[in-house]
Amino acid sequence: GRHEVRSWTTATKQSLCLMWQKVKVQLMLSMSFLVTIFWYCRRLYSFLAQLLKWWSNYLQRKLIRNLSVLTEVDLLGYSAREWKGETKQAKHMKEAYEELFWSYHTKYLRQVRRDNYCVLRAVLFQIFSQGIPFPSWMKERDILKLPEKLLYSQGCNWIQQYSFGPERYMGPNAFGKLRRCMETLKTNWTEISATKDHEERGNMCNTLFSDESKEHKLYEAIKFIMLYEVVEAYEQIKNREEPIHNLFSLLFARDSSSDPLSFMMNHLNSIGDSICLDQVELSLLGYLLEVKIRVYRLHRFNTEEFQVNYPDEYRREWNEISLLTEDDRYYHIPLFRT
Repeated sequence: GRHEVRSWTTATKQSLCLMWQKVKVQLMLSMSFLVTIFWYCRRLYSFLAQLLKWWSNYLQRKLIRNLSVLTEVDLLGYSAREWKGETKQAKHMKEAYEELFWSYHTKYLRQVRRDNYCVLRAVLFQIFSQGIPFPSWMKERDILKLPEKLLYSQGCNWIQQYSFGPERYMGPNAFGKLRRCMETLKTNWTEISATKDHEERGNMCNTLFSDESKEHKLYEAIKFIMLYEVVEAYEQIKNREEPIHNLFSLLFARDSSSDPLSFMMNHLNSIGDSICLDQVELSLLGYLLEVKIRVYRLHRFNTEEFQVNYPDEYRREWNEISLLTEDDRYYHIPLFRT
């Protein structure tokens, strides 16, 4: 009996050992598999992290490269870089920048892309970044209907000759494109002005002003609103209705803009293509947007024309934005710190 018990015990131990060996092999294979999976997951995580970092840097570089209004830089540092040397003009400009810095508390500036939309870009960027709402007259009318009103109600079929910056004379297609431009302006202005958080609004502006296609639609919409205001003023003069702003008298006194059509053909159509806004159009821009545009004209330093407001007659409740220029062609945005 003892022999049978011993044999049974031995057989049981052998079975258990054999079973353990098999389980041990399975455990080792499973552990090896798990270690391999873990290693691959770590490699995948590292790869995805690198990919995400690269993509983030790429988007940031692309955004900065495409930004048409750059981040702020030190005013005097900018002046020193731009106006090296001891020429009379360089000394004059550096003195003008120092006057802005010390007397007007202008400590920084934001550079604006130098093209023929420059002043429109500098003005609209500040309106959006400050969260300035629609002017009062725009709240009372649907600006999307302005092209339709001008074409059908007032019989201005010549707007088919309207030029969208470098895109000249689109004919019947002009009306549809004008409406899309007005939609872009209304949508973005409404969305940004409704954003109360300053940082979030700034990010929205940076995104918008790095999209060239959308940007150009904004500027063409503003140009068309300028044309609409000129047509309205011209009709009021013809019908001898209520008095108009004196800027329209100056505008119609020019041989090149004696009526809305000549204003469009000789001035408006070239804005964004070959010319920028002149001082009369800058006054018109401030008037229709209901903002006082204060311009520091550095090339006019030490004269009465160093600091000029557009328009020169404005309402007290209007918001104020500021520009600086070295040549009345290209403009930057001064930033004030007290």
